[in-house]
Amino acid sequence: MKRRDFMKAAGAASVLSSLRVGPSSSAFPATQPGQVGQTVFLMTDTTRWDMLHCYRDTGLKTPNLDRLADGGLRFERAYTCQPVCSPARSSLLTGAFPHTTGVWGNDMPLGQNVKTIGQRLADHGVHTCYIGKWHLDGTDYFGDGLCPEGWDKDYWYDGRRFLEGMSPEDRRRSRNPHTNLDPSLTEDFTFAHHCSDRAIDFLSKHHQEPFFLFVSYDEPHGPSISPRPYSEMYRDFEFPKSRNIRDTLAGKPEHQRIWAGKRLTENKDTLKIKDPFYFGCQTFVDNEIGRVLRAIDAYAPNALVIYTSDHGNALSSHCLEGKGPAMYDEIARIPLLVRWPGLVAPGGVCSYPVSHINLVPTILDGMGYEVPKWMHGTSMTATLRNPQVRPNDAVFIEFSRFEVDHDGYGGFQPIRCVFDGSHKLVINLLDSDELYDLDKDPEEMVNLIGSAEYAEVRNRLHDRLIQFTNDSRDPFRAYYWECRPWRSGRVASWDWTDKTRQREEDGYEPRCIDYGTGLEMETSVRKME
Repeated sequence: MKRRDFMKAAGAASVLSSLRVGPSSSAFPATQPGQVGQTVFLMTDTTRWDMLHCYRDTGLKTPNLDRLADGGLRFERAYTCQPVCSPARSSLLTGAFPHTTGVWGNDMPLGQNVKTIGQRLADHGVHTCYIGKWHLDGTDYFGDGLCPEGWDKDYWYDGRRFLEGMSPEDRRRSRNPHTNLDPSLTEDFTFAHHCSDRAIDFLSKHHQEPFFLFVSYDEPHGPSISPRPYSEMYRDFEFPKSRNIRDTLAGKPEHQRIWAGKRLTENKDTLKIKDPFYFGCQTFVDNEIGRVLRAIDAYAPNALVIYTSDHGNALSSHCLEGKGPAMYDEIARIPLLVRWPGLVAPGGVCSYPVSHINLVPTILDGMGYEVPKWMHGTSMTATLRNPQVRPNDAVFIEFSRFEVDHDGYGGFQPIRCVFDGSHKLVINLLDSDELYDLDKDPEEMVNLIGSAEYAEVRNRLHDRLIQFTNDSRDPFRAYYWECRPWRSGRVASWDWTDKTRQREEDGYEPRCIDYGTGLEMETSVRKME
């Protein structure tokens, strides 16, 4: 039988003790004073942070997400844990980095002993519902159609189930961008519309109970299917060019130049960043999110509402396209909006760096349950109350490979990154490293890794990054992350830190047993013997 002592009700000293939930005949009341009984998590795929109007006026329209930002808190510096679909989702749903979840690249499954927040909350009697793209079962992009443990089977709906409801002809249409040119295309043909319909149905039927609803849209990810007027509204639109489209990648890692290829020599004066279907699909999915937000307002107005995306999109910055093995803000920085009536003041902005790794602990804390020590992140509830409270001293981003099913995107590219809000250090294990001063160089054009002026900052971040690989039990941790050409005085050691690090308890597994004594271990970290 599973142990279920991993989360206990928070006491009166909880950081949420000041939350006041207003009366509502339609909303489920908080389970205890200072707790929220209902959470809705909204997510899109491949939405760069500045594709939301509330972050930057580029000409793109996102009125519903802007309204969500106006009613809550906008995180100005939020980052994914890995800028690839499956690894990013694994962290969003477990509170652990991809190197621990087992999802090191796309189409790799969660480890058998890795529990999602759905299972954790369901084991406490919370009605958990997942609707939309999953991409965590190790099958393929669309999934296997099977509901994972902990989620409501009646509402489970992934890409495979969407396709299985179509004729072979419509399946092909759903994957062909030229379908956007068909004037007969309607909203109810799209994955987003089906997801919203199911979410609204769930809210209408289950708003009188504690719930956790996760709605994961595939849009605006390609093929970016959306009906008119969305498919046509950006036909003549050009996304604003940033200065870093002229980055020659000189002094940068070689794998970035290989990735850029012919784009390095393209005429940047004539370059136009145009993708009408992609941009139109962003406004379309904003409209679908608006439908769900209106249902939340009607049925669960006091719910905690979170919106984010899994990763960004280079859009020609640094001569790169899409996402992959790079830590630039265009790829790794994502939108993050949180609305929580009674706790989060409307219209707030947090400028400190935060991470997807903070979200599961925040939800657990917000719903009144203990955050397991096994998780890598910490709750941001204090920051939700006061955006001037810094939630992290630094955030971490990683990369291992893009996908296990194909050989593109450079294959295995082990990268570890740390960002403290001003400086970003990137260790490219098989290549040269990077350091950027984002206060002076927000477009990350100048690599300072060899700068004597920045040696102290670089080394401090390096030490912090090495400690992170240890603390998080990174399976790739070893001396080679520490012995870099620019870091003097570091000597390779076979035993390296000479420690053994067992997995912390998470409530589902017994304590680790000491190899030498056969007894349960008292501490998870100790000297090797």
